Formats: sequence, structure tokens, C-alpha cells
Amino acid sequence: MSRNEHLTRVELIDTILHDLGWTGPLIREEKTPGGSNIIDGRPVKRSGRTDYLLCLPIISGKPPLAVAVLEAKSEGKLPSLGIQQARRDASKHHVPFVFTTNGHLFAEYGEDSQQIIDGKPLTGFPTPDDLRRRYQALKGIDLTSSNALPLLMPYKGGELARWYFQDAAIRATLERMAAGQKKILLSLATGTGKTIIAAQLLHKLAQAGQLQKALFVCDREELRTQGMGKMHAVFGDNAQEVSTADPQRNARILVATYQTLNVTDEDKEPAFWKENYPPDFFSHIIIDECHRAAWGRWSVILRDNPNAVHIGLTATPRIVVGGGTRDAEAKKKDEEITSHNIDYFGQPVYEYSIGDGQEDGYLAACEVIRRTVDLDKTEITRADIVERSAIDAFTGRTIKPGEIDDKYKAHDYDAKLMLDDRVKAMSEDLFQFFLETGGPHQKTVIFCTRDHHANQMMIALNNLYTAWCRKVQRPPKESYAFQCTGNPDLRPPASDLIPDFRGSKNSHFIATTVDLLSTGVDIPNLENVVFFRYLESPISFYQMVGRGTRTGEPRGSKAMFRLYDYTNCTRLFGEEFKSRYRPTQPPDEEGSGGEVGGTETGTGGTGRPKPQQKIIRVRENKFTVQIEGNGISVLCQENGKDMLVPYEDYKQRLAASLVEEAPNVEELRLTWVVPDKRQALLRGLPGGEPAVRLVRELENEQECDLFDVLAELGYGLPPKSRPERAAAFTYKNKQWLKNFPERTSVTLVKMARQFEKNGIEELETPQLFEVEGVDFNALTGLPVEPSTLIQETKTRLLA
Repeated sequence: MSRNEHLTRVELIDTILHDLGWTGPLIREEKTPGGSNIIDGRPVKRSGRTDYLLCLPIISGKPPLAVAVLEAKSEGKLPSLGIQQARRDASKHHVPFVFTTNGHLFAEYGEDSQQIIDGKPLTGFPTPDDLRRRYQALKGIDLTSSNALPLLMPYKGGELARWYFQDAAIRATLERMAAGQKKILLSLATGTGKTIIAAQLLHKLAQAGQLQKALFVCDREELRTQGMGKMHAVFGDNAQEVSTADPQRNARILVATYQTLNVTDEDKEPAFWKENYPPDFFSHIIIDECHRAAWGRWSVILRDNPNAVHIGLTATPRIVVGGGTRDAEAKKKDEEITSHNIDYFGQPVYEYSIGDGQEDGYLAACEVIRRTVDLDKTEITRADIVERSAIDAFTGRTIKPGEIDDKYKAHDYDAKLMLDDRVKAMSEDLFQFFLETGGPHQKTVIFCTRDHHANQMMIALNNLYTAWCRKVQRPPKESYAFQCTGNPDLRPPASDLIPDFRGSKNSHFIATTVDLLSTGVDIPNLENVVFFRYLESPISFYQMVGRGTRTGEPRGSKAMFRLYDYTNCTRLFGEEFKSRYRPTQPPDEEGSGGEVGGTETGTGGTGRPKPQQKIIRVRENKFTVQIEGNGISVLCQENGKDMLVPYEDYKQRLAASLVEEAPNVEELRLTWVVPDKRQALLRGLPGGEPAVRLVRELENEQECDLFDVLAELGYGLPPKSRPERAAAFTYKNKQWLKNFPERTSVTLVKMARQFEKNGIEELETPQLFEVEGVDFNALTGLPVEPSTLIQETKTRLLA
């Protein structure tokens, strides 16, 4: 009988690799979290993916350098069977070599050869010296040189201080720097810790003696505060926040906004910058959220430091091509900004998408509820408005016919035309969804068209909430809905509101904003993202969606978030990201560019409102407004592209894929009790394990193990909860348990009871035998091995 994957690795692969020099820390495990569940008030990790990396020993006492992915297959499978998946994993880990083996033969793919080589004896596997020579030749790096030293420095806080993709992004950056590159772009989805990457990157450079002074620059005060927190955690008082009163010239790490540095497009002369920071003052400059870059006057920062390393951090490095319904001006602006990034920095040296993060369990899954406002399908004419006695929104005077445009379309609503009936209908529809999905106290961001629109939505939702509280006879929570925009006249200001929105569980539930919360602001427990505004910019759209992708505090406590789309913004999901536009003026000259989505924002990121324009208001009970449902969809990735799939189709795809892998429930059961096989099955399903977990959430089957979710999907079996299965184990297996001594039976029953907590994985953790009443010794000295008894118990639990 051939060995399974685990025995193949332990008995065949590890032995041969050890003899070839791959010892101890040179084979590193990288595990993804697969998310977490909160059980009995504590986070319990779910099984994730385990990847094995081969690492090179370079400097004694320093971490070895990852260069290859190793995929182990069971002895009875072809050695090259996993090469496609391994190549994808290698890209995510940013390593140039891929190996798969069944313990006898191996296959390999290398970026140097660009070829898959199959069927080589494992005894001929490359040694560490072999891979070192190939790596150095491929990258153009001498690993003994001072240029390569930052690659070999440890992380602040050790290896557990970073996630695998953060390590990959940092290595990709340091490799390019070691090869002499000075302009570098990193693209990682919102919520993946780009600021942590920046801080750890600078820490490695500092340890290697290659950091003089660094500037971390962003475009908002909230982002500066967050950036300062991450930098201070690594550098202590060597990191300082720049203010107009103190340029912090003596600090090693300076954290600043463009506005503080006096280098925005609105500043005619960057006096503060010029007076305090002479040319080549900085050795490294990191531009946060560089997809928001104007490439205007503030580019003086880069021009004045030509010998510094310039690093751009972005969530959206490329731009959607096509999209015929898009506004041409917005499309051109997006393409212009993106092209500036690509032209200046070059292609990203590392990318990690929303789909990658959701698959790995680092980002929350997304359910999309699409709604249509019937009024938005029609035009409103001058005659329509005249007969309804419209007023000036600011003065209350009656609007004359000559002041009214010939017609207004959906994109004009809430910008030029305030329609109280539309505000009322949309806010009531959304509030009803809140009541149906857990209650009104859900942390929510609503993206509105303009500052006054955010104000109207705040009023409408507070009125709905107060009425609901009276109806159910509950005292209302403080500051239920609040306006959070960049309006300088707003009191309290947004900077005072955001901490309560982020941290308070008893106030500040719904933030109505324009774009102040669209980038960088970290609200881990955000449950809903709502679009009440029209968007043409995919860059802005992805930034806004990213507000919901964080997995909560504690991490893993939030499995999913909901996206409510009232304006068809989700059409911007999934078109190919590229840039075709080429500017006529190079990005490192003055005068080009503009703020992302500038025509769509009310105040911009600077807090300076745009000049007040005339807004016509039509009061309530003048229009009849109906909200129609477009169904529920789920955000998936197919062929590396974001796609919205209707929920029922989504379930059918999962079911079809499941039945192909496991034709009947017995096959599923036999697969499910073997961790490696279970993970392989889940990885092979559309959307992977997060897809199944999302179905569990949407079907309100949180009390079920994923086995039951799949058994219902694929074979129509009614799902059983974990408590049901744990309780049924004793009476269903009464005769079987009589075959063992009493203390063995007691232990098996206690083991089965653990299933109630978190499903099958509770019987696979090393902590199982720390549970009171679960005695490992009770499983020894019997005709069957303890591992066989545990396996049989798992199988019987799922019967």
C-alpha cells in the first residue's frame, strides 16, 4: 500500500533532502490562517494552507533566504501533479523556483529556465549551493555583498511579526534595491498591512546600515496618524510626526502629509519644504496610497531627492480598460493617474489582490446586495420640477424656471438636485435590511454624492432609528448616524469622530461620508459598505470596497461583510486592469495630474470644500420612489479576475465542483476526516474554503461543520449542527463503544464532545489531550493504534 502525503514526506522526502543539506530552518513552513472563529469568547484558528519553502543559509545567526516552494505529493501520485498550483503559490511567495515530488521522483520549474522538467530522481535534487548559484545568476545579486545585506536581516518582533505575503513584498523590494533599482511599486489590496510592510522594510535597511533618513508621506491626517503608530512601534522615538511648527529634521523616520509639507497643487510655492529639507536630505521616500497621487507640484519631493530610493504603495496599480458605460473624463483621469504610477515606478514588483486575501483568510468575504431606484431610470425635466415648487437648498427661496436645467439624469441627483423622496426611500430600504440582518447597530459606511447629501442621509437614518427605538421601547444609542466628511465647518470634526466609529460598541454606528473614509482609515469591524453615490472611477470604487475587507478585531472575528449597491457601482468589479493612457507630460514635471475621482468628491482629501454651487431641492411627497431588488451576488475570482456571481449560481458551481471531486457523501466523509485531503478538496472548490464559509453564513448554518454545509449543497442532505452530532455520537455508537475498556469509551465520548466547539478540527489539534477527561493513555495498549481510533471517531461523528 502506497504512503499518504504525510508519510511520504516524513519517511521519504525529508530523509533524502536532509542528506542533500536541506536541514532544520532551511525548510520553512508558511501557514495561512484560514480565518478564525470566536469560541467561548476566544479566537480559534481554522485550518489554512501550509506551504513549504526552501531557504538558503547565507549569514550565521540570521534568517535564511526563501528561494523555492516545495510541494509534497503522496507516493502513489505523479510527481508533477501539483506543479501548476505550486507555481501559483511560488508567485504569491515571490520565489523563483518550484519543486514537486512524490518521494521518488521530482519535477521542477525555474524562472531561469522557464521550463518544467519532470521525472528526475529525488536523489538528484539541487543542494542549497546549487540553488544559491542559480538564484544569484537570475537576480544579478551577490548574496555576500553589502547590497544584499538587508535581505538577510530579521524582522522587528521576529518572523511572527509578518504575514507571508508581507515578507514576499519586502523581499521583492529589497531584491530590486540590491540590484540597483531606485523606483519601486508595490500593489497590495486594502487591509493587507502596507504600512507594516513600509515599517519593517525600513527596519531591515536600518539594521543593515543602509538607512540614513526616510520620509513616509501620505495625503490625510488620519493616514499620518496610522502611519506614525506603525513606525513608532518599530523605531520608537526615532520616528516623528512632521508639523508646521516642527519639521523634525533630526528624526530618522519622518511621517508627514503633503499638506504639512506645503507641496500640494494648492500651494503656489512649497516654502516649508524648501526651507527645511535641502536636496538629497532623504535616503528613502515611501509614498503611501500613491494611486491617489496628483503628480503635480508635490512631485518636488521626488525631484529634490534624486538619489533616494522612491517606493510607491498602492491598492490599485492598474486601470480598467473599456467599460463602455463609463464617463470618458473619469476614465481618462483614472488612466492618467495609473499611467503616471506605471511610467514613474515601473510595473509592481509584487501584487496581492482582494481575491488572494479572501482565499487565504486574511480578508473578509463579500456578499453583494444590488438594488435599483426606479426614479434613476428616468430623466426629470424642468416642467417636472416647476410643477413641484422647488426651492433653493441653502436659502429656501422658490426657484424660478429660468434657473432650472432642461433635464436631470441619475448622476445629477444629490449633486445638482436634492430629492427628499429619494433620500427617504433609499434610507428606509437600507434600514429595513439592517433590521433583517441582525439589527440596526451595525458598523456601516455610506458613500454619498456630496457633503449636503451625506448630511441628509445622516438626518434620515437618525430619524428612522429614533422611530424604531420608540416602537420597540428601547433607549436609543448615542450618535447613531453621523456625518463624517472633510467639511472644515463640521462639528465635531471628522478627526474626532473616526476613533469612536472605530472603537465604540455603543455609539457611532453609521458614517455618512463622501470620500474621507475611502482610503487608509482602518475600521476592522465594519459590517457594511453602502453606495448611495454614482461612481465612474474603478480606482475610487476599489478603495471604498476595501473599507470592508478587514477581518475584525480580534482578527478572524468577522468572516464577511455586505456591500449594498444602489447605483450599479459593482459593475466596476472584474474588468481587466491595465493602462493604455500615456501622458503628454512626464510625471516628474510640474502641472500634470489631479485627485482621483475629483469630480465625484464633495470636499476632497484636504478638507477644503469646493465652491458652493446652486442646489435645487424638491421636498417630500412630490415624487413616488420605488426600490427594486436585483438579487444577491457573491464576489469571486476567476482566472485572476474579480467577478460577481449570483448567489444561486454560486451555490450550483460549488455543488457541481464538489460532486466531481466526491461523487457521493461517503466519499466526502472519507475525505473530510483526513486533514490533507480535506484541505485539498476545499482548495479545489470555486472560491476555496472562504466560499463554503460564506455559504454557511448566508444560510444561517453557523452551528454546522463545513461538512454539513457541503453535504446539503452537493447531496441534498439536511444539515446537522455540531451540538447535534456531538450529542448523537454516544447513543448511535453504543455497541461500538462497548468493545473498549470503560476509560477508553469515556475518552472517546469526551473527544466527540469537542466537535461541538469548532467541528472536525477540534479533534486534530495538539491541545486535544489537554482537555479534561481526554486521556491519551486510555487509547494505548489496545489492538488498534490511537491514530486509528481518533480517525474512526471522526468518521462516526459524521455518519
